[in-house]
Amino acid sequence: MNEHHFQLEDYLKRLRLPAIRAQLEVYLREANEQQMTYESFLYHLLQLEVAEREIKRKELARKQARFPVEKTLANFYFERAPHVPKRKVLEIAEGNYIYDKRNVLMIGNSGTGKTHIMIGLAQIAIEKGYKVRYYTAAGLANEIMEAQDEKKLLQLEKKWLAADLVLVDELGYIPYHKRAAELMFQFFSSRYERGSMIITSNREFNKWNEVFHDDQMTAALLDRLTHKAHILDMNGESYRLRETLESRSI
Repeated sequence: MNEHHFQLEDYLKRLRLPAIRAQLEVYLREANEQQMTYESFLYHLLQLEVAEREIKRKELARKQARFPVEKTLANFYFERAPHVPKRKVLEIAEGNYIYDKRNVLMIGNSGTGKTHIMIGLAQIAIEKGYKVRYYTAAGLANEIMEAQDEKKLLQLEKKWLAADLVLVDELGYIPYHKRAAELMFQFFSSRYERGSMIITSNREFNKWNEVFHDDQMTAALLDRLTHKAHILDMNGESYRLRETLESRSI
């Protein structure tokens, strides 16, 4: 072991290059055996470090997204869900809606695959380098009200706006009282043309006033959410029920 070895270890530690540090001995042997050029040797070391950092970035992004379950589009069986517009979903998956700061709204009865597709789209967004955050609508309403009570509303709003893509699941399953409805309206409006959202709901748009209890506010909210949005009608037979029955028969 030559005199520079320990200094190399120290430099790699100080420069925070753990992947190169862990594999340095292996790559040094390979470089000698294969008589690599300096440029090729450096390229392979940096490629290793970048790949390792990308893996860790995705792991952290998924943890920060707080998905309730791990789902992907690859394990969604479109043939079992003819009510789901497959071509449109795959087009959305390309990710242009995030760059354009457009929303995706999925409307349909329970069990039709809305949450699965929402998380699947979000997983692809993470692969592309976007920051994602998942909320249930009820959980978001409670979190916003708690933040207001604790005078941390501005802090929560910064987090809300920092994500490239925000997921709001199950909007409309329960009505909100007046304060929650007004705060939800404020938060949704703050992302208008500033960031994308994917929202799932079991209620048609003409019934959203039953959730927010104010016709004028509901109309203003829908005007913002649906502007240039991708709207997917996902009413149909329960995908979840069919999947359960098929697994039991197997």
